[in-house]
Amino acid sequence: MAYSEKVMDHFANPRNVGEIENADGIGEVGNSKCGDIMKMYIKVENDVITDVKFKTFGCGAAIATSSMATEMIKGKSINDALKLTNKAVMEALDGLPPVKVHCSVLAEQAIKAAISDYYTRKGIDPEPFVGKVPECDECGCH
Repeated sequence: MAYSEKVMDHFANPRNVGEIENADGIGEVGNSKCGDIMKMYIKVENDVITDVKFKTFGCGAAIATSSMATEMIKGKSINDALKLTNKAVMEALDGLPPVKVHCSVLAEQAIKAAISDYYTRKGIDPEPFVGKVPECDECGCH
């Protein structure tokens, strides 16, 4: 299975790893059954994601997609972050092997889960903005 240089770079040197204390939103997706668990933390000011960090337990592709996804939403408005698709993450990484596409889906869902949590903490129903964040069993990665 061949990975692009960008995937290898983001796996070997992942950006934005860690936790944010007092995060405005935290999203966790995946489960131990599928082997990949992503936790994403966001800091939001005036509807802009000023900081984002992640912790991923999983394969190299899961780490690379988390890293790239955080890079792509940092400094963006919540609306722009919600438009980020797994396809855009894959394209930014110059592609993923078909068996690893679900990792990019998890990265997209981790962002949505963190934004959903952000809205919930503000007392706003997230579903009109974020939609339903799927549980791992229904994420379509198997």
